Amino acid sequence: MNQNRYAVIMAGGVGSRFWPVSKTSHPKQFHDMLGTGKTLLQQTFARVNKSIPQDNIFILTNNIYEDLVKQQLEDIKDFQIVLEPAMRNTAPCILLAALKIKAINPNASMVVAPSDHWIEDEAAFARNLDQAFKVCDDQEALVTLGIQPSFPNTGYGYIKFEDTDKDELSKSVIKFTEKPDYETAKRFLAEGNYLWNAGIFIWNVSYILKQFEQYQPEMFQLFAKAENIYNTPSERDFIQSNYSKSANISIDYAILEPSTSVRCIPAEFDWNDLGTWGSLHDKLEKDSENNAVINAEVILNHCNNNIIRTENGKIVVLQRLNDYIVVEDEKVLVIAPKSDEQDIKKLRQQAIEKFGDNIG
Repeated sequence: MNQNRYAVIMAGGVGSRFWPVSKTSHPKQFHDMLGTGKTLLQQTFARVNKSIPQDNIFILTNNIYEDLVKQQLEDIKDFQIVLEPAMRNTAPCILLAALKIKAINPNASMVVAPSDHWIEDEAAFARNLDQAFKVCDDQEALVTLGIQPSFPNTGYGYIKFEDTDKDELSKSVIKFTEKPDYETAKRFLAEGNYLWNAGIFIWNVSYILKQFEQYQPEMFQLFAKAENIYNTPSERDFIQSNYSKSANISIDYAILEPSTSVRCIPAEFDWNDLGTWGSLHDKLEKDSENNAVINAEVILNHCNNNIIRTENGKIVVLQRLNDYIVVEDEKVLVIAPKSDEQDIKKLRQQAIEKFGDNIG
């Protein structure tokens, strides 16, 4: 493997649309959501490890998930876990990781990837990742892997690219659009030069740091002043004292939107962000009536197109229930139409307000 290649896995989110299974104390990336025997974090780590040396993979997560990371990735070293003491979106933690990697290897390139997505064709993922790294080797560019849209999804961001050279591997990005309405998404698909934004980014470490210095100078100065202590015992104290001073902003808004050197590669692999119970239903095995069942023992009479997830071995008996989410953890049971899946976050907040933070 190329020792100059590094990976940063983003594992700090709460995944509140998967409540009550995913909650603040134990988010979805630390669950086996697909019933494979591995958590989403473990699957992502293994997938990335096929292209990146194990010691070159960093995990970005919240302070409170340090023990979960160590339990699920037993061979990981302390310096590979980057702990955020405060929620500040994706730009500050990516900058911090880039500075840590530069301190180890000034010639490094890095991929940033979410910890909770589904990718089936891992060989195609590895090919596209290698292509992206080679683009970064040849030019100063920020590369993203874009997903070929299969329908006008209004829950994803879109990447518009310049398609004048049909044979060129990477395309120049014209603009990003966050979650368009349905008519706009239909128009994007008809135009043909739009991709879904999967949040997978590749760049040379020294170049992304230049971009931060140019477009986010205050954030850059805040973290760069400690460049001599990264990967040392003093690092955590510095982060604990300074991280919350950073701006709260995503990498998309902070760097990718203002930058003039963003390129994309249309991905060859199937992808799903596993953002809702409905998207999870799409990827699970189903019975003849399109019901997906995780952990439960079921009797389903005249039921179709449901997703049912319980604690291990729970017996569930349903009759004449169609297009529903039926999910539970040890304290909470949620039953809601699949068409209302975007309201799960609101339901979670209502339950927290009435019953306390410990159920959220």
